[in-house]
Parts: sequence; structure tokens; C-alpha cells
Amino acid sequence: MPQSNNKKNIAIVAGVAVAAALLGVASYTATKPADSSPGGTVKEAAAGAAPSAEAQAGVYPELEKLARRDAKDPLAQGRADAPVVMVEYADFKCGFCGKFARDTEPGLVKKYVDEGVLRIEWRNFPIFGADSERAARGAWAAGRQGRFWQFNEAAYAEGAKEKGFGEDRLRELAEEAGVKDIGRFVRDAGSEAAKAAVKKDQEEAYGLGATSTPSFLVNGRPISGAQPDDVFDQAIEAAAKAADSRGNQGKGSGKGGSE
Repeated sequence: MPQSNNKKNIAIVAGVAVAAALLGVASYTATKPADSSPGGTVKEAAAGAAPSAEAQAGVYPELEKLARRDAKDPLAQGRADAPVVMVEYADFKCGFCGKFARDTEPGLVKKYVDEGVLRIEWRNFPIFGADSERAARGAWAAGRQGRFWQFNEAAYAEGAKEKGFGEDRLRELAEEAGVKDIGRFVRDAGSEAAKAAVKKDQEEAYGLGATSTPSFLVNGRPISGAQPDDVFDQAIEAAAKAADSRGNQGKGSGKGGSE
């Protein structure tokens, strides 16, 4: 059994290594969203790498596998079996992340998450120092009490990041988010488990070549920066269509199934 697990881990690492090779020279530049398009820079990075038809369309199966689809994940929203998963790598000190959270994400939730089409999986990707790290651990701790998305909204409110994310401020945000046990929140935020969870997400993002926030993967299609709403709409709808096509092909290619 351990040998089987080792082989599985090696396969996952190999897949991510391929993705990192493809994405390593791509710039996830949040400060220039207008310069990016879903998968555009990745295609340039993959030039000469004999990419598949999916890769040529800006979609990478290696990246799609990073969706965890854990039904009990408190840092995710939407059905675990939704046809489209958007992985979001973000930092609470990031102004463009806040813009996305306030201006774009609510519409995506209403249009796609509530309809069962989209699942959003958050990854803490603190890159702006100690304040970012504290906020990330605080968000994780709020999630332990089922209030991650409420904490997310409070931390990304207009003017919130300018107040910093010191210990007292994190408690204020937790209270605003409706976290019931503040004592537990404080303990959880300072725990080794919180540090490990944040580090895991952070290393995943760095391993993909991400260098700034926000960065997104929509069923394996990279999107960089706080792009206009229609960029996300197009990526999600294309991913949903592709997922539906794959599903129909699977149904039609079964062998020996019972009637």
C-alpha cells in the first residue's frame, strides 16, 4: 500500500513539474490585467514543448488536477462535483485581490456557483510580508468555525487593508465575520496547523510559477490579475462546455455496460 501511495505522489509531483515548466516564464502580473488573456502567456511559455490541443487552447490538464474537490473544505464554495473549479490564489493585502472580491466574485457566485456550475477554491498566497501571513492564518482560523467567506468579505472591504492585520485587528474582523468563539479563533490562528495550511497553499502557487496576486486556474486555464468580468465569464462557460462534452463522450464510449 505505501508503495502504491509513493507512485501516486511521484505522478502528482511529475504533473506539477510539467505545469511549472510551462508556467515558469509566464508572468502572473496583477498590475497589468489588460495585458493578459486566459492562457495567452502560457502558450508562449510552452512554445516548442509540443503542447496538446488543450494546451494550445490555454488549458493544461496538469493544472486542472490541482482542484481538491473536498466537500468539507471550509475555504471553498460550490458543489464538490461542479463541472468547473476556479482555484484562486490571493493575498489579503493585495489591492487587486480586493477589487476582484468586491466587484467580480459576487457576480460569479450568483451566476455560476449558485447554479451549480462553478466551485471556487481559495488558496492563501501571502506575498506581502508579516501582515499577509497573519491575515492568511486568520482567514484559515475563521474557516475552522465555518466563517471563512464572511471573514474574506470583511478583510476585503473598502479601506480594510489600510488598517493592517495586527492581532487586535484580526479579532475585530473575526467578530465582524460572525466567528462565535474568539478565543478559539486566536488559538487556531497562531497554531502550527494554521502555519502548515498556509505554507501548503503558498508552496503550491510558487511551484506553478505564480509570482503575484491574484492568480486563477479555471479547469486548468490560467488567468492572471483582476480581469474584467467577461474574461471570467468566457473562461467558465468554455470550461463548462468542455466538461459537458467530455461527459457526453464518456457516456457514448462505454463498453460492456448494462442496459
